[in-house]
Amino acid sequence: MSSVSRRTAIMQISALAGAAVLAEGLGAERLPIGQAAAPSAAPPTGPFTLPPLPYAYDALEPYFDAETMHLHHDKHHQAYVNNLNIAVAGHPELASKTVFELVADLAAISESVRTAIRNNGGGHANHSLWWPMLSKRDGSAPKGELAKMIDARFGTFSAFQDQLTKAALSVFGSGWAWLVKLPDGAVDIETAPNQDTPLTVFHKPIIGVDVWEHAYYLKYQNRRADYVKAFFQVANWDYVSGEFARKA
Repeated sequence: MSSVSRRTAIMQISALAGAAVLAEGLGAERLPIGQAAAPSAAPPTGPFTLPPLPYAYDALEPYFDAETMHLHHDKHHQAYVNNLNIAVAGHPELASKTVFELVADLAAISESVRTAIRNNGGGHANHSLWWPMLSKRDGSAPKGELAKMIDARFGTFSAFQDQLTKAALSVFGSGWAWLVKLPDGAVDIETAPNQDTPLTVFHKPIIGVDVWEHAYYLKYQNRRADYVKAFFQVANWDYVSGEFARKA
């Protein structure tokens, strides 16, 4: 075959390949928010289930966007639930416990599944606690006993916000920054990598910031500081203040 013929053949093959890619891209329609593609296989069943999001996907706009909330809840959180069910399969003594009981006593769990439960149980527990901590309450602030405890520890609510922001920005990679209630009743700020949870060290999460990139990257890209600032616009202080008083 001459060099011209070879060149023509290569161009024809490239054109066909490009057309195939274009056709595939045009045929891949984006599903509306809230509508999932048909799964290739049924998710694993088990004792743990995904709690419903307590508001619409777009309820926290413009601070947290609808697409991120959809993916974060329906995909990421669901994956933690699925993998947790896989981990406890064949372990009835674990399947009979709540996820909060599991992560509070990791040392008692067999090493063969401990890491899977630490990661996926932690992800399920952290997110189950987190969704109700969010609501569009522009300008709200802690109330009652929680407000007193924050002032006692940090001086002012504004100082607390600064400290929680610094903690969230200090997390290297993925993780969380939490306001927690300590065993002695005081409050403090702590961070945790990955899906580790304060529950494992018997600290009660009061409110936290999820700084995994999947929580903010679609909207904020690498601007974690902007995301944390937006978090304070959707923090549900009415809810967490009530929970703090109820569990005091």
